[in-house]
Amino acid sequence: MQWMRFENQGSIGFGLVEGDRVRCYEGELFGTPEATQTLLTVADLRLLPPCQPSKIVGLWNNFRAAAEKNGWAEPAEPLYFLKSPGSVAGHLQPIAVPASYSGRVVYEGELVVVIGKTARSVDVQHAAEHVFGYTCGNDLTALELLHGDVSFPQWTRAKSFDGFAAFGPVIETRFNPVNSQLRTLVGGRERQNFALSDMFFSPLELVSRISHDMTLEPGDLIYCGTSLGVLPMKAGTTVDVVIDGIGTLSNRYG
Repeated sequence: MQWMRFENQGSIGFGLVEGDRVRCYEGELFGTPEATQTLLTVADLRLLPPCQPSKIVGLWNNFRAAAEKNGWAEPAEPLYFLKSPGSVAGHLQPIAVPASYSGRVVYEGELVVVIGKTARSVDVQHAAEHVFGYTCGNDLTALELLHGDVSFPQWTRAKSFDGFAAFGPVIETRFNPVNSQLRTLVGGRERQNFALSDMFFSPLELVSRISHDMTLEPGDLIYCGTSLGVLPMKAGTTVDVVIDGIGTLSNRYG
């Protein structure tokens, strides 16, 4: 089941994808939405980020292959940062080059968890009850800002420029990441191809552990981290994040 959020003739709506069309729903996506009789053609719509998060959590060093290559130790607990909710971008939405930063910007193809039910101190056995579904994500990073000031790593600024939290095009509610691959294509050339099972902390472990630190609300996002193949992008480059079973998130940078 794939949920989509869209703009149609100036109105914002959401619904379930049915082939090349979307069945419109009324109510709240994370409540008890009700189907209508309206069917719209997806190609006629402007796709929006499929939800509006109150917070975005991103993981660092969550893949074994990347840790091994870079000489990073296995983390004892999830290492994460926060991205501004204002940094979201939807499928096919252009991402502008930051006006206040002229350094390198890298792409990071990631699996994203979408919270569907308030999670507070949840144990891992019940974490799935709080997950609405999964989507594709591109966690952009202004690389030189991270450690430009040795006295204060700027994770928030480096990760939160407008458009730096791209996700979509849909939320898939029946996705199982255990046997799935993620690929990132940059200008049509494959740059990342890794198994989602290579995580140190699985999506459900992340939901559980993070919920012991902060309350996760419906619509909140957890970017699960990335693996090998992260490189800077040139302005004008299109990046596609592909996860079989979910779809393709495509954005042009610059």
